[in-house]
Amino acid sequence: MEPELKIYDNAASVTEAFAKHLAQWIKESRSPFFHIALSGGSTPKLLFKHLAENCKNTIEWNKVHFWWGDERMVPADDDESNYKMTNELLLSKIDIPEGNIHRVHGEEDPPTESVRYGDEIEMLVPEKETWPAFDLIILGMGDDGHTASIFPNQMELLHSLDVCEVATHPSSGQKRITLTGKVLNSAEKTAFLVTGENKAERLQEIFSDPNKGRLLPAYHIHPAGELYWFLDQAAAEKLEK
Repeated sequence: MEPELKIYDNAASVTEAFAKHLAQWIKESRSPFFHIALSGGSTPKLLFKHLAENCKNTIEWNKVHFWWGDERMVPADDDESNYKMTNELLLSKIDIPEGNIHRVHGEEDPPTESVRYGDEIEMLVPEKETWPAFDLIILGMGDDGHTASIFPNQMELLHSLDVCEVATHPSSGQKRITLTGKVLNSAEKTAFLVTGENKAERLQEIFSDPNKGRLLPAYHIHPAGELYWFLDQAAAEKLEK
């Protein structure tokens, strides 16, 4: 399926529009549970705040299961933890069963936790063609074209036969757990939330320059289901009209 581009004035507009889609997708789902893999970053921060303030009572949260597409290997109370950010801005403010929240245990040994988290996903997320198929995966994109924690120097993680892998940040050396490409490409719906002019060049390469685009992990996300790119004008400024 061809990706669907949705372009809005600014990051706040992206957040508001995506929240409406999210609420509708959860409402329309016929499954008893709706499994979402979350992203970290500045745009999800805005999203989580918006959901807590505007969708606290309008989304059936007890149906939603939250997972993380990637996580830094730090304790849950560390300021770098994606879980901590999500918990402070959203999870602590909505009525959701504790069992619906599936965090990466960032305080544990990375290879061991990678296997444990992958096993938990395989146990609870329904399969499609042998791979866990999330109802929705929310992704960001770095200005180097990375997505989840698959960086340009670790493209092999796109083809891993494991659900999760240990990734290494190319600059800091920090260890992370990430979903692999096979899982990212098995979702029912995948939504990139990308804002800011520092992403414009990478987006131009992904959509218009395949020779450069194929060097970027985000280029290789073509899920079996629906693919959406929610962009602001600044990020989209170099795309062909």
